[in-house]
Amino acid sequence: MTDATPHKVAATHLARQAFLYVRQSTLRQVAENQESTRRQYALRERATALGWTAEQIVVIDCDLGLSGATAEREGFQRLVAEVGMGHAGIVLGLEVSRLARNSTDWHRLLEICALTETLILDEDGLYDPTHDNDRLLLGLKGTISEAELHLLRARMRGGLLAKAQRGELRIGLPVGFVYDEIGRVVLHPDAQVRDTVALFFRTFQRTGAACATVKHFSEQQIPFPAPARSGARMAQVVWGRLNLGRAVQLLHNPRDAGAFAFGRRLARKQPDGRSRTTRVPHDAGPARRGSRATSGSRCGSRPTRPTSRGTSSSGSRTGSARRRWPTGSTGITARRARGPPCSRGVRSAGAAGCG
Repeated sequence: MTDATPHKVAATHLARQAFLYVRQSTLRQVAENQESTRRQYALRERATALGWTAEQIVVIDCDLGLSGATAEREGFQRLVAEVGMGHAGIVLGLEVSRLARNSTDWHRLLEICALTETLILDEDGLYDPTHDNDRLLLGLKGTISEAELHLLRARMRGGLLAKAQRGELRIGLPVGFVYDEIGRVVLHPDAQVRDTVALFFRTFQRTGAACATVKHFSEQQIPFPAPARSGARMAQVVWGRLNLGRAVQLLHNPRDAGAFAFGRRLARKQPDGRSRTTRVPHDAGPARRGSRATSGSRCGSRPTRPTSRGTSSSGSRTGSARRRWPTGSTGITARRARGPPCSRGVRSAGAAGCG
């Protein structure tokens, strides 16, 4: 059953084509793990040894760089179509995980192969889906392959949550902050970026409304920097027009109050293939919402602003660590507000209007 025994190969199989499916999960694997790619292409020799000619072997490798759990694989869809039309006498893949990482795609392929009497060959042996024992073994291999993917994701998720629990996970920073060489969060080295952000919070403190702050920047034609990024683009600053969305995002970012926040949003894949991001409730628990930790003494000390979701505390949205922005001789503390932006429908007493 697990050996590539020639007696499973009939003349009806040899009269049709042999389809070799080649896939790597990521483009990085394609570039760095070339040995796996060579092993997959080497399966052409197995097909030749079983009786297929070189002209009958069709290589489908347009899915290089795509995950096996992805349904939108052009190469796999072509393979299923060719098998369904009875053009394939054998399907070759290095292992089950190369063909599919989810049970739906795998069992659909098995069912079509059984209906069209198409053989399946991997590195371990030759299988005939019309035989019960071979079908059982192929089904178990597909189940193990899918479970393996879930185990890998769980391990990666566990390591990510552990780093987030300690506040050491590197995530995107709001404008005005960057990571230094040893991974600490520090103020942006560009003085113009620091002064512009300080002006933003002074204006918000004076007006009490996000849209009034945006209006002031627009009237004075003051450009605003784009959020800083880590890595090779950390030193790059892109200046543009401040809009209400960016202003609200900056005012509601817990990192500005010296707190580390992770897992506030959850992305789920929809039936149409697109991802939908939803906000995770505060009481969802650390397993779903992630963990939060204060950033420690590296943030300095400064008062915090209340938010529309509650006041600041050690385990709250804003955290207990504060930081003071350099604002010159005035000594005005930046990133402090009397109330949430009016775009959320809540304004502090005496705040200026948005008109």
